[in-house]
Amino acid sequence: MYKRLFPIALAVTVGGGYSLTAFSQVKPQTLVKQRQAAMTLQGKYFYPLLNMVRGRIPYDANAAVRNAAYLDALSKMPWDGFAPNTKDAKSGALPAVYTDTVKFKENQDRLQSEVAKLVAVSKGGSEPAIKAQIEAVDKACGSCHETFRERQ
Repeated sequence: MYKRLFPIALAVTVGGGYSLTAFSQVKPQTLVKQRQAAMTLQGKYFYPLLNMVRGRIPYDANAAVRNAAYLDALSKMPWDGFAPNTKDAKSGALPAVYTDTVKFKENQDRLQSEVAKLVAVSKGGSEPAIKAQIEAVDKACGSCHETFRERQ
């Protein structure tokens, strides 16, 4: 078993180092576009959930499960796009993204944690629990935007 796992672990370790180098060589504006695209997709799948909570559209349990699953993947995507070489690129990111990296990372982790809870709750099917967790995800998104994003 160890003979099979060692080459895989080695490949992941070496590959991880190369991926960091690859990110540093990507044009800053490309990284900005990629992170913005990931955030746009998060909105595409989150706003219908929020509209269900707010009573703007009917509650749809199947859509809640599907959108929560999409958000689980999407909530992990934009963060590599905030590489140090994007600091001076034109975007809505405030300087605090690059100066208060610990708090920025805490916000990322909070969002991902709240989305993971949404995935779990949505599979249970309890409409009130799902709606409460959608609100928790909304708060996680909003707190990061208030601190790290220019007002639109």
